[in-house]
Amino acid sequence: MAGWGEADQSAHPGAGLAGDVPSESGPLALAALERLSSEELEQVYFGRLCDPAESDEVRLPSRPQSASLARRLVLSVLQSWELHQLLEAGELLTGELIANAVKHACGRTIGLQVQRRPGWLRVEVRDSSRALPCLIVAEPGGLTGRGLMVVDELSDRWGADLLPRGKSVWFELRIRERA
Repeated sequence: MAGWGEADQSAHPGAGLAGDVPSESGPLALAALERLSSEELEQVYFGRLCDPAESDEVRLPSRPQSASLARRLVLSVLQSWELHQLLEAGELLTGELIANAVKHACGRTIGLQVQRRPGWLRVEVRDSSRALPCLIVAEPGGLTGRGLMVVDELSDRWGADLLPRGKSVWFELRIRERA
């Protein structure tokens, strides 16, 4: 992650559960994670993402339903941080990054991290693929290929960073603090 360092693997629920992250209990823990419904995952992870002191990511199963779960989690975090002006953009952009990770990465889990720094909100999605995303020109009338264009248009900054095991794709939104 550019400038903010990498999250270390810790003992929080879902940490080290990726099939691409070595762990003694990896396969068993991953199977348990995959059995949780979106609502159960939301209950497990909401408090962790809302805590500004936390810098760890949460792990979501790499399945299409994780995009809606991630959107709900980010909406809840933004509401708890009273960043109402960022709700729509944060929800949409998170969904795009998660959908891309599910579609293009081969891992069994995806990492999600939400951080607030003075003047900035950062949402980061990690996956096991080392293939960096690129902006493409979508076919006129085509149904796909516009996700990163949306991220590019709506975010203040975005990028991708290679990690020792995979990559992170992130976007940042400027927080306009009230006087």
